[in-house]
Amino acid sequence: MNTTPDQQAGARQRRRKHSDEFKAEAVASCMQHGISIAAIAMARGINANLLRRWVQEAEMKPARAPRNSIAVREVPPAQHKPSFVPVSLPPPAAAVPPADIRIELHRGDTAITVTWPASAASECAAWMRELLR
Repeated sequence: MNTTPDQQAGARQRRRKHSDEFKAEAVASCMQHGISIAAIAMARGINANLLRRWVQEAEMKPARAPRNSIAVREVPPAQHKPSFVPVSLPPPAAAVPPADIRIELHRGDTAITVTWPASAASECAAWMRELLR
């Protein structure tokens, strides 16, 4: 019978303990612009939800860097680039007359080209239905 908690029989897994330095480095990696939490978690072999919780906890703590770890520098909101930039568009050009509908039919050596005004597109569709019956 094995009584040590590290070597219990069966398929039960123990919770892993991560050092404060490991957590600080992972959280610091998440603060880089353009890198997702999921990608960092996958690269470090941890669950993304766990890393997200560490990031939230770090944001709630007063900024204090542990010894021998990477310091996390927060960027003030004024230095963030806006994600939406309004763009003024030129006024629409003068109304361009609609183009004509052009249909080319080929059968063997015979070719027929039909040009129909675009303003009468529904009549063209009715004519095509009758033609293709």
